[in-house]
Amino acid sequence: MAEMKGVDILILVDVGTDGSPNWKPVGGQRGATLSESVDTIETTHKASGGYKQYEAGLVDWTISCDGVYIPDDDGYKALVDALRQRKKVKVRWQEAGQTAYEGLAIVTSRDLEGPHDGEATYSMELQGVGAPTPVPTP
Repeated sequence: MAEMKGVDILILVDVGTDGSPNWKPVGGQRGATLSESVDTIETTHKASGGYKQYEAGLVDWTISCDGVYIPDDDGYKALVDALRQRKKVKVRWQEAGQTAYEGLAIVTSRDLEGPHDGEATYSMELQGVGAPTPVPTP
C-alpha cells in the first residue's frame, strides 16, 4: 500500500449554487487537518463492578487549513465571506484517489500573518454542521 502525500489532500469550497456547484480549491493551501471526535455518555451504574461505562454520543468534525495568502483566490474569498456574513459554506475534503467527503461548515476563525521578512500566510478553522457525506471523485 502506498503512503498518502500531504500535497494530495485538498480543501475545496463550493462557490456555485445548489443546482450548479463550482468547486474551487482554497488557494495557497499548505496544510490541512481533518479532526473527527465523538462525545461519550457515561452509563455507569451500581452493577458496573466499580468501573465506569460509556456509550458513544454525538459526533463532531472540524477542518483546519493554512497556506500562503492569495487575496484574490476564489476559494479563500468564499471562506472569508462566509465568516464575515456568518453563513454556512459547503466544503469538500478530497484525497487523491480516495472517496471525497463534503458537508456544511461554519468558518469560526481566520488568522492572517504578514511578517516583515517572509510571505504572508493565513490559517482558518471550520466547524462541521451535520454529517459529512461521501461523494464520488472525478
